[in-house]
Amino acid sequence: MIKKMKNLKKLLTIAVFSLICQIGVLSVVEGQNIGINEPNPDNSALMEMTSSDKGLLVPRMTTAERDAIVNPADGLIIYNTNDTCLNLYRYDHWYNICCCDASTPSPFIICGSAMDVVDVTNGTTGEIWMDRNLGASQQATAYNDYQAYGALFQWGRLSDGHECITWTNSTTGTPDNGTTTTLSATDDPGHSLFIITSSLPNDWRAPQNNILWQGVSGINNPCPSGYRLPTEAELETERTSWGSNNYNGAYGSSLKFVVAGHRYYSDGVLTFTGSGGTHWSSTVDGVQARILNINIIIASISSYDRSGGFSVRCIKD
Repeated sequence: MIKKMKNLKKLLTIAVFSLICQIGVLSVVEGQNIGINEPNPDNSALMEMTSSDKGLLVPRMTTAERDAIVNPADGLIIYNTNDTCLNLYRYDHWYNICCCDASTPSPFIICGSAMDVVDVTNGTTGEIWMDRNLGASQQATAYNDYQAYGALFQWGRLSDGHECITWTNSTTGTPDNGTTTTLSATDDPGHSLFIITSSLPNDWRAPQNNILWQGVSGINNPCPSGYRLPTEAELETERTSWGSNNYNGAYGSSLKFVVAGHRYYSDGVLTFTGSGGTHWSSTVDGVQARILNINIIIASISSYDRSGGFSVRCIKD
């Protein structure tokens, strides 16, 4: 019986290696490095593959199937068919690694580029903030510096790709993903589409959830570890510390706010880029949420429908 088992194991091993060899040239070197079409696999890699016309295909699954994986290991990668993106498991959380995953600890990947979390302190208020909008590759060098525009979030949503914008210049940008009119019944829509609606209360989620984005441990907090969305009062305190109450004063402050524009709740169209900027707070106001709006004439706190797409600037807790 033992001999039969050994023979079976040997046959299975031969079958597996034969299958791999059909893919390409198989090389096994000392230390058990494996190369497919690669005679000299790198010592740091368990397996290295070389091809000019084929890629590596990872498991494809829905969000529900992904979330059903028991005790996923850090570094596990799948292709999510709901958000059409690779997902990486790290620090007890699944991350969308296509773009704009702002919740990854510093340094983190955001819209395809490495970015450090940099603190900046308002000398008047004493509050510590991130020095740029979420999704931005740098702190602003002008009030209309498009490399500092960053992402445009719907209020309360995760950083799941719906917020990603590819900026071309100071007045032009293109959303990375499409739109849908299907509202979400949960806190995580499970895709990267911008959810549009023209029916009251104009929220991407039905029913509404008023406790999203509340604090560093709040549901769907998109900010890096130790940061959160500011309250209305914190944004107002920031505004009143500026030298002038418009976008010049906003940029002239230590936080260097910019005018990224916003996306309409009803169609997702990008507007006012280069002339106005709007930032979400965590504060709700009835069916809407409170915002800080900035333009050439004035800066003020007001309210807006939660399915609009606005900038996010995180404050340190």
